[in-house]
Amino acid sequence: MSDNFDVAVALSGGAIGPLRAWEFVRRFAAEWTGVPLRPGDGFTQSELDYVEAELGFDLPAVLRQGYALFGRRDDLTSTQDPLLPVTGLYVDDAPGGILVFRLENQDCAAWGIPLDRIEQDDPPVLVESHDGWIPFLDRMSTAWVELVLSESLLAPGTLYDACELPEALLPNLYDRYTRVPLPDHPMWVGPQDSPLRWYSAPGRLIRRDGDLDLCWIHARGRTADDLETLRRDLPASWVN
Repeated sequence: MSDNFDVAVALSGGAIGPLRAWEFVRRFAAEWTGVPLRPGDGFTQSELDYVEAELGFDLPAVLRQGYALFGRRDDLTSTQDPLLPVTGLYVDDAPGGILVFRLENQDCAAWGIPLDRIEQDDPPVLVESHDGWIPFLDRMSTAWVELVLSESLLAPGTLYDACELPEALLPNLYDRYTRVPLPDHPMWVGPQDSPLRWYSAPGRLIRRDGDLDLCWIHARGRTADDLETLRRDLPASWVN
């Protein structure tokens, strides 16, 4: 593992499409988790073919590619709001239909692709909020990156912490952390916790939920020392 790995730097350089998404996931797995992607971390082509036959339509290329590359890596996909196993994909009966691929851990929300965009290689993703299905991210490739970051950030253990960040500490955040180049995207809970924005420094990762005073900050260090540095940088009332 490399304590110099910085998510914002790794994602810099333009829009995130499939090739950049897969490059990032491979590097994140190797340098942040210390466990590189390996054969067997994804679902097989025959498993994906079977699911397409059951659903009655082809999966979008980028959805299929992500499942094939790392869909079985639970540490990257299934610690908080899990990616469904490919055999668990289903169509929600919302108007027009939505192919659901991810569920909130208490079934309070879901992420999916509208069926009227299902033939696109890299379609937009919606999230089911308290206000119904709303736009989440405009490309599945970007949603794969967000999923990996969220599931890694919120994994259980002593390297995660959270706090309500007062506005007075925002200069610390902006001065010491770089904005990760992901578009603003909504938190399913509601507008008060939106948008979600990401920040990083070497060995440290932060998600800020909303832009109000005392908005929630979720943080993770690659090591215990990284997390302690993060707490010193943002001296709020941390939960742990």
